[in-house]
Amino acid sequence: MLSAVHRLRDSDGFRRAVRSGRRAGSPTMVVHLWVDPVAVAGPVQVGFTVSKAVGDAATRNRVKRRLRHLTREHLPQLEGLPGRAALVVRALPAAAGASYETLGADLARSLERVSPA
Repeated sequence: MLSAVHRLRDSDGFRRAVRSGRRAGSPTMVVHLWVDPVAVAGPVQVGFTVSKAVGDAATRNRVKRRLRHLTREHLPQLEGLPGRAALVVRALPAAAGASYETLGADLARSLERVSPA
């Protein structure tokens, strides 16, 4: 589980990350990363979007739990970003049938592509 300081809860944060952030996609997810280098550094906030297209409630919750756990492993890498950052992970329907390892590989690849050089 992500700690409360790392949870992205407000709609403005989601909107900012999705509209203004860098985006990278994979077969199972789309990752949006917004970084504000001039803001005071703070914890990276992470939010998840899993629509009904992914599956029923049990399936959506399983996908969210897996993504939360996988994202937590990448928090130290994201904390190294300058300034304030928001990450939104949007699960695609293929995430429902994907294995834990596949989700992890897709998340790592997507984060590598959106991270500023």
